[in-house]
Amino acid sequence: MAAAQNFDLILRRYEEIGARLSAGSSGGGAYAALSREFAELEPVVEAIRAWRAKEKERADLDALLAESGLDPEMRSLAEADRARVAAEIEPMAQAILVALLPKDMADERNVILEVRAGTGGDEAALFAGDLFRMYVKYAESKGWKVEVLSASEGTAGGYKEVVAGIAGRGAYARLKYESGVHRVQRVPATEAQGRIHTSAATVAVLPEAEEVDVAINEADLKIDTMRASGAGGQHVNKTESAIRITHLPTGIVVAVQEERSQHRNRARAMALLRARILDAETSRASEERAEARRVQVGSGDRSQRVRTYNFPQGRVTDHRVNLTLYSLERLMEGEGLDTIVDALAADRQAKLLAEQAENR
Repeated sequence: MAAAQNFDLILRRYEEIGARLSAGSSGGGAYAALSREFAELEPVVEAIRAWRAKEKERADLDALLAESGLDPEMRSLAEADRARVAAEIEPMAQAILVALLPKDMADERNVILEVRAGTGGDEAALFAGDLFRMYVKYAESKGWKVEVLSASEGTAGGYKEVVAGIAGRGAYARLKYESGVHRVQRVPATEAQGRIHTSAATVAVLPEAEEVDVAINEADLKIDTMRASGAGGQHVNKTESAIRITHLPTGIVVAVQEERSQHRNRARAMALLRARILDAETSRASEERAEARRVQVGSGDRSQRVRTYNFPQGRVTDHRVNLTLYSLERLMEGEGLDTIVDALAADRQAKLLAEQAENR
């Protein structure tokens, strides 16, 4: 638990920001920054105030129980109340610790979602298509907007690769746990003897990067235009609207052909490129931190696999938190994913709390 004086500092800062916002003394970007800080502090302040009120209630009961002439019946009631209050204080203290955990600054951002077929041939492409459909339905249930940036269809359906932008408040906070290898176990429609096949698809969820996050020098870009492939009728054959951009320093290549406007495709390709460069930089920093930790405490990681979808049993298992649900059909319709996301978010909170305890 943080020191009481730190709580005082948080409360004073919250009141100071509130006064400045009410006075309207800050304009432009400064006002927006203060508004964000005020909103971030609000749950912390509420948790501190609730905890302090409960601590005062316990102190009042202690004072009452310290009275020598207290009526036996009143003492019995006060002791019961004190036991109840004491039991409530611990989870409230935990709520403060959770509220004080470092926030992922990208949580409120839009995302770039990439789903690719892995091992398993046509069945993997079909599964990649099913996964993408699941995420589209989940996004729709949240009121988020989905735009396909690029897609390569499988020969039997589904996708070899599909990249989409998902725009909506908190999109990254909810979808960031989906990155990794997703494995499926089911009987393909072409399987005459009813044998279960195993295939996989990979999912990457990147926070949409802003121009201030990633500085890109135009001289570092190789930009190619080409005719869009796939459906599109005469337009496909006449207009070189598709864009492919290569970032020479990193070798990252992005391609977008979904729009008829070359200008729009270029803007989308640049957004995708910024997201991938930011993700590469973030991943490199994370790997360095993770390696330093592995040297100290070792690693229990045995596989990139994050989730298995078993269709014959109607079962889905998230291996990171050992959570198994028998609601696979609902999940593939975009329902029930919040149950898994909530469990993963809680697990992350627990790990952050444990790290804080180690560093005290």
